Amino acid sequence: MTETRYITEGLLEYLLEYAGDRDPQSVTVSLDATPAGELDGLDLDPETPVFTHVYLPQAGSSVNAVFGMDLGTPVGQTDGRFVSHPTGELSVSETDDLHAVVFVAVPPWDRSSLAAFDPGGRRLPIEVLAVEPPEDVL
Repeated sequence: MTETRYITEGLLEYLLEYAGDRDPQSVTVSLDATPAGELDGLDLDPETPVFTHVYLPQAGSSVNAVFGMDLGTPVGQTDGRFVSHPTGELSVSETDDLHAVVFVAVPPWDRSSLAAFDPGGRRLPIEVLAVEPPEDVL
């Protein structure tokens, strides 16, 4: 059985809005996870990763910690990736920057148009959690 990937509702909504705002341009952003034990109200193994943070490529220090974003984390040191395919299919493409988990979204930029994949392109189950990420210390 394939392991479920968890993402916060706020992060999911932000990613879909971000992709929609940049359509017809594609976007690629790094995602980071927080262990479930650091989030309130979850009945998951404390070590289970929950995607909670996004790192935008044009990071600016004045926007840190918005919607759980720490914009100063270097690329390549995160747990996942989000990519949009404005004119493509809901799948991993050869041009995507792959991670252990790749979330892909396509128009119309709603929950049904987002899926998670492993680097080999196998679709992974997603569960959206209504929890807030911990506040980062600035």
